[in-house]
Amino acid sequence: IRTVTYFFIFLNLSLAVFEEPAVYPLPFLVTSLVEVLCLLVFFGRLTHFAKVTLRNIFWKDTKNICIMVAILLSLTDLAIYGVLRIYNVSSIRWSRIVRPIFLINFAESRQIRRAFRSIRNTLPEITYVFLLFLFSLLMFSLMALKLFGERNLQTAEGLPYFKNYLEIVFDLYVLVTTANSPDVMMPAFDFSSWYALFFIAFVIVNTYIFMSLFLAVVYNNYKKHLKVMFG
Repeated sequence: IRTVTYFFIFLNLSLAVFEEPAVYPLPFLVTSLVEVLCLLVFFGRLTHFAKVTLRNIFWKDTKNICIMVAILLSLTDLAIYGVLRIYNVSSIRWSRIVRPIFLINFAESRQIRRAFRSIRNTLPEITYVFLLFLFSLLMFSLMALKLFGERNLQTAEGLPYFKNYLEIVFDLYVLVTTANSPDVMMPAFDFSSWYALFFIAFVIVNTYIFMSLFLAVVYNNYKKHLKVMFG
């Protein structure tokens, strides 16, 4: 039963690869039939669990309630999406976000729930580090606006460079991952090579210091909660 349950959970999660917008698109009828089959299996597994569990215990278990709600939401969304598709109305499958619920809440997924619970317990304790990082990002973005906003600089695509505060926040947030490095600083560097110091300071503070601190806090707290949970 565990193997069958995990197989259909994996199949249900894999549908995102084949549904619009898809990496490997399949006809809607195929993906919808597969999803209905998965939901029937989940409902059958839930019914089987209800047969071997006392009624008051079954209905007090929030895991079972979550699975039932997820099945109903998925079927409702599938029906609405199918009707809208018949009338050529553009729509999206909003119920996809509930699919991981099946992975977490079935009785077979006890270890996954423990890991998920550890992550959930860790989140409040990393909030302070995240807020410090966010404050640093906002302050650096404000400094970038003051430094480059009035220079009338342009990007390689001819767009205004660091004129909008929210766009600056996003560009510097991406820079934390170094994904847009060094492209993001080239307009300022071409204007004056001294401006590279701003971006070097930003990367040192946010990428090397804050991200390392963030990782350490997450790891230590996650390990602590996991150790308490397993005794």
